[in-house]
Amino acid sequence: MNTKKDFMPTLGLVTTVSIVVGGVIGSGIFKKPAVMALQLGSPEWLLFIWVLAGVLTLFGALTNAEIASMIPETGGQYEFFRTMYGEFMAYLYGWSMFSVVQTASIASITYIFADSVHSLIPLPRLSAEMEAWSLYLPFIGSIFPLKDFGIKILTIASILILTYVNHRGVTFGGTVQVMFTALKILALLFIVAMAFLLGTGNLSHFTLDMTNTQGLSTVPTDWALVSALVMALSGAFWAYDGWNNITFIAGEVKEPSKTIPRGLFLGMFIIIAVYLLINIAYLYILPVNVMAGSSLVAVDVVTSIFSSIDPGLASLATGFIAIAIMISTFGASNGTILVSSRIYYAMAKKGLFFRSIGTVHPRFKTPSKALIIQGVWSSILVFSGTFDTLTDMLIFVSWIFYAMGAIGVFVLRKKMPDHPRPYRVWGYPFIPAIFVTFAIGFVGYTLYNDIAMYVNGTTPIINSVFGLAFVALGIPFYLYFRRQTTSIE
Repeated sequence: MNTKKDFMPTLGLVTTVSIVVGGVIGSGIFKKPAVMALQLGSPEWLLFIWVLAGVLTLFGALTNAEIASMIPETGGQYEFFRTMYGEFMAYLYGWSMFSVVQTASIASITYIFADSVHSLIPLPRLSAEMEAWSLYLPFIGSIFPLKDFGIKILTIASILILTYVNHRGVTFGGTVQVMFTALKILALLFIVAMAFLLGTGNLSHFTLDMTNTQGLSTVPTDWALVSALVMALSGAFWAYDGWNNITFIAGEVKEPSKTIPRGLFLGMFIIIAVYLLINIAYLYILPVNVMAGSSLVAVDVVTSIFSSIDPGLASLATGFIAIAIMISTFGASNGTILVSSRIYYAMAKKGLFFRSIGTVHPRFKTPSKALIIQGVWSSILVFSGTFDTLTDMLIFVSWIFYAMGAIGVFVLRKKMPDHPRPYRVWGYPFIPAIFVTFAIGFVGYTLYNDIAMYVNGTTPIINSVFGLAFVALGIPFYLYFRRQTTSIE
């Protein structure tokens, strides 16, 4: 069942690139460098990891671009999996995206936006007794639905506003995306420019390792270094995540078989360049040992820059970064809301979700019911407060799907050798093979590390196994939807 006729292809290359860039750049670039600096203790390793994560992500994007050029359908990865592996695997992918991965990302990103607003304008809170009220969820622990009540209300309000914006039309939502993507890029480049033009940094920071009180280097070695590199890569991948979101909205892109590969390619180059520049600026202003001790490295960098201009301006740093994070996360949330609803629409169109979700608004030509159910579930996750926990558990599953998506290039080259391919992945078969090999290794190491932490008593559950179990919970729903479809047929 072709979904192209339901949508108007109105999005061009500029909007496509802005969806790629805006969907990836959120709060990670502001928060993760400090954690990664602590893990690695070396400026050279830190910059290397940002480049490595970017290159590997680019390999994944280039690999996906070939499939996207072959199957330019709304629903993106869901449709890819359906063609490559069949209905069941496609359903599990869609179920994972709806139940946690995309909806929890919306909740988490928008919560960070609301929290940044709270840092500038204190939001109301309930009494200590009410905020302390909790519910216990098996395998997850106690949740506090009323904690940080004002922040959660603003988070939900923002989700609903952006849901309405995207309900009104993909062109409207795309325009909002272009605007906020441009603003966040300008904010980051402004920090870079200030660092090198006005800051009192030092080039020696690029070669100074973190040291202990005796002046000895604390950079990990041997297997400890391998572990540190993997953990730092996890942080960088979180900052790069969302690169494949553009494929979900293929049915609304002009000439998707050409525009989506170009959008992925250009978008990833912009992201890698911006991430590398901002980290170079961070290191120029702060040595790695200071970065490692920072709670929010971006604030400390801007504070140092403002102080070098006029000590009285230092107090503005927190406000500047809060606004930058607000712009960045608001745009990232809009991009995720815009594209993710198309997955559930595509599932419903194939009879694997509630059928009413597989309709478009007669006037605005948007999957309005898919947007609504996505907004409602994301809002429930906000009140549960478990979105970060669930996302941590399902990141393991996400990388299984990333690996399977890249393997799909080999599957389709054999399964559909004569199918038109407007774009063929550069460096085939090596580029896809490198990405697949790394993805499998990353999944394997994550599973091993989770089991080791459980055995050592560091964590009460094995996160990766729990993630697989959560995905398995979708199987009864699959059987239900299949039975409903069969009875109709």
